Amino acid sequence: MTEAEIRLLIIEDEEYDVRRIKNTLRVFKDRIVVKDVVSSGKDALEYIKKKDAGYDVIIMDYQISGGLYGEELIIEIKKLDPTVQIIVVTKKTIQQTDLYFANQLIDSGAFWFCTKYPGDIEEYIYQPNDFALSILNAYEKKKLEHEYRHSRVLLDKKVEDIHSKHPIVGESKVIKEVKEVINTYADTDAIILITGESGTGKELVAINVHLRSKRRYERFVTINCGAIPNELIESELFGYEKGAFTDAKEKKPGLFEQANRGTVFLDEIGDLPLSAQAKLLRVLQDGEIDKIGRKKRLYVDVRVIAATNKDIGAAVKRKSFREDLYYRINVLNISVPPLRERPQDIPYLIDHLMKMYSGNMGVVTPEITEQAMNALIQYPWPGNIRELENIVQRLLLINPKEVNEPDVTRAIGLAGSGESGQPFSPPEIKDQILPLRQIEREFRRKYFQFVRQQSQSDAEAAKKLGLAPPNYHRICKDLGLK
Repeated sequence: MTEAEIRLLIIEDEEYDVRRIKNTLRVFKDRIVVKDVVSSGKDALEYIKKKDAGYDVIIMDYQISGGLYGEELIIEIKKLDPTVQIIVVTKKTIQQTDLYFANQLIDSGAFWFCTKYPGDIEEYIYQPNDFALSILNAYEKKKLEHEYRHSRVLLDKKVEDIHSKHPIVGESKVIKEVKEVINTYADTDAIILITGESGTGKELVAINVHLRSKRRYERFVTINCGAIPNELIESELFGYEKGAFTDAKEKKPGLFEQANRGTVFLDEIGDLPLSAQAKLLRVLQDGEIDKIGRKKRLYVDVRVIAATNKDIGAAVKRKSFREDLYYRINVLNISVPPLRERPQDIPYLIDHLMKMYSGNMGVVTPEITEQAMNALIQYPWPGNIRELENIVQRLLLINPKEVNEPDVTRAIGLAGSGESGQPFSPPEIKDQILPLRQIEREFRRKYFQFVRQQSQSDAEAAKKLGLAPPNYHRICKDLGLK
């Protein structure tokens, strides 16, 4: 396979040195081609601006006429073409061992530098083999940088595609403020605490912070601190070594280890057990994982975003949440407003959700009458955006052509007592006296139904009831609830 030719631009104001450079490279003429020669920095910039220039390597004298030379010229060239490689030649032989001079050139963007005076001053510039080798190496670096930038472009497109699937929808003042805060906080590595009611979209905010941060090419790992049983939380977060305990037959990397160089989202951090809080504090302070059964220190580099719908300050007073951990996670704060405080965003949200879910369901996006939209705007939305998502899906199933006010009333009514705002009512006691065990069972059954109607999943319902998931499922089975 024929190797690609390396295209050079020479910036030199002495014809004598131009001739020496060409003579030095004559033996490599099949591979290294001098495409253009200019005598000033300004002329060089004009040549580089041409779309068809396509220089791979630039050979430039350090000090040339015209007023634009040295580091200043290197910087201007790199602005026009960041991938082109620059080799600087200078007459001052003493500069070959001047580290400050070399650092200045490298910091400006030069690839390499050399002196003009070799053993044979009449024939060649520098040592011919070394000079040619530096050009070949510069070309390889140019290719690598081009491939790197191309890969970054593809990655950026992928990130933007992911970001487009997780938009924060709305034009209200409060939601615009949230978007501005996200853009501001994304540039830092500081810990963020996101607060807000259940269903307001705290995880969506965390995802947007991650996708706007310098860690956007790395993993975003979500941990629901309330959904993991207390006895498993430490091993899930920090992992364990093989043989750390009886059933540890294989090494298990924790979620923090899996998210190294990325972002960890600690959802419902207020439910984290005190024992795990102490180990989490160590990770946040030193980056060191307290891995079960570890024999040496293990460090991770993660950005932590936490979220809660509880009053952590009150939990600190109750001694159920460590005060030092609270101050550690509450460096930056984002408060996500409930849906009832941003009713003007409801039409935007409904339009977005209708298009998304109708596409998923394979149905035509229906029209919404003005009366139906007003009913949706006036509804208090105790379940926030999560409830709105459920209602939109119900509306698509009720009437996929046009949504009117009775459809909205029916959809909200189907949401159950929790979402329609009706309070929990105990079993009705009539004239007949029932055994205590029977009335207790009926109360438990109705209360379980009530909690489930206010929850988005069995895991959330179990957490609200203060039950471990296995116990929750066992009781539901005993009560005849599917």
